[in-house]
Amino acid sequence: MRTRQLGGASTSVPVFGIGTWNMERDDRKRAVDAIRRAVELGMLHVDTAELYGSGQVETLVGEAIAGQRDRIYLVTKVLPRNASYAGTIKACDASLRRLGTERIDCYLLHWRGDLPLGETFRAFERLREQGKIGAWGVSNFDDEDLAEAYRLVGPGKIACNQVLYHLGERTIEHRVVPWCERHGTTVVAYSPLGSRGGFPTSRALSQIARRFGATPRQIALAFLTRHPATFAIPKSAHPAHVDELAGAGAIVLDAATIAEIEAAFPLAPWHGLPTL
Repeated sequence: MRTRQLGGASTSVPVFGIGTWNMERDDRKRAVDAIRRAVELGMLHVDTAELYGSGQVETLVGEAIAGQRDRIYLVTKVLPRNASYAGTIKACDASLRRLGTERIDCYLLHWRGDLPLGETFRAFERLREQGKIGAWGVSNFDDEDLAEAYRLVGPGKIACNQVLYHLGERTIEHRVVPWCERHGTTVVAYSPLGSRGGFPTSRALSQIARRFGATPRQIALAFLTRHPATFAIPKSAHPAHVDELAGAGAIVLDAATIAEIEAAFPLAPWHGLPTL
């Protein structure tokens, strides 16, 4: 599994992690087993949020990582409605309890709400000083939101921006990815295998996969992480599927193959930050 420096992380983090959105809808034992299998295969970046199942998924993640917490780069998120200064502190403490840990490696604002960003970021810094979080970042921020956040906190603070990014939705490459690369902020792709319509069928992708002895999904994940600042957190609640996801970690695409994929899934004009 390839690793890279992730924002404010003091150590390298695997390029591929495991997402847990909607995992409260899955068979619990199988979901726990899937997370454990991901960790076993080196997908040590485990992402969750207080939103998911109203805390149920954080509890599930806590169960899955029990006994191996020190191996894992653990990420969770605060809801915008809870992101006042005091509310962020309270939400973080609740997440820590559900996760069964004393420290979150990276704590994110799930999306921008009505509360002042300055309050949220001040709380993040306080939590970092207390050792309750290692770093902090944002999610679903476009380049203008990122620029405003940067003006508030300065360089070296915004560890990552977690955004929707898959073959059918590449528009963050226009503005969001370049901004993050310039400012040392990692891009974390959620739903990297597609949203709503699911994973796309493509003759070109299938042909490339055969050449690499891989699956189309593995090729898609390798393509999305071709940028040095980009990570991906595909979700699976099936241990057998996790093996396929982890297999993408060894694939490095050459320039010609990247050009083939870009031609098969052309970059649309910028239309603002994508949403599900």
